[in-house]
Amino acid sequence: MMAEKDRGAGSAVAVHVFTASGAVLGLLALQAAAERRFAAVFLWLGLALVVDGIDGTIARRLRVAERLPRYSGEILDLVVDYLTYVVVPVFVLLQAGLVPDGLAWPLAAAILVSSAFYFADGEMKTPGGGFRGFPAIWNVAVFLVMVFALPPAANAVIVLGLVCATFAPFVFVHPFRTVALRGLTVAVLVLWMAAAAAAVVADLAPTAPVTIVLALATAYLGLVGFLVREPVR
Repeated sequence: MMAEKDRGAGSAVAVHVFTASGAVLGLLALQAAAERRFAAVFLWLGLALVVDGIDGTIARRLRVAERLPRYSGEILDLVVDYLTYVVVPVFVLLQAGLVPDGLAWPLAAAILVSSAFYFADGEMKTPGGGFRGFPAIWNVAVFLVMVFALPPAANAVIVLGLVCATFAPFVFVHPFRTVALRGLTVAVLVLWMAAAAAAVVADLAPTAPVTIVLALATAYLGLVGFLVREPVR
């Protein structure tokens, strides 16, 4: 019985280490950004996104919260996510000169502060499994800004709009947890991921068809929440 308990605790520790490995991937992305290897940045961030996408499922299956209650997997996940979803993308925004020079630091500060509040919000998740407002996925937002290659002024408007949308009363669906339209949403997400991978392989300068797929899939994923009949306070 003791040996079985020890194995369970060991498995729980392994899951937490797997979650924490996202921070290592974030550091690799940060180094790539400092070296202006932006395709590599999003390769590392993409791997971190995969870790973030599956660690919760593994943790629930192995009953990590029950076997290792001292360490909160939810808090660990938020710590790693703030690095990979927010800090690294903000550094890319500055390093790549994606917004006008005079607005770069104010916008960076706005992203960091608004995202910190969002991550600390005990009501960030909706009863239906989605998110209230823009869920601070700046890794995705900055990736798209680089791929679409809009003028810096347009990028600044987009960034400011997303900062404001962080606190807006609308539903942003979770592709797997939001039941409404889940089949279609997952299919669109897979299509988006394939196009994003193609864009990374093309050094963030994909062909027109890939760019169009990214634009249409992004529009669906961003707007489908308005079709979900779920009240948001």
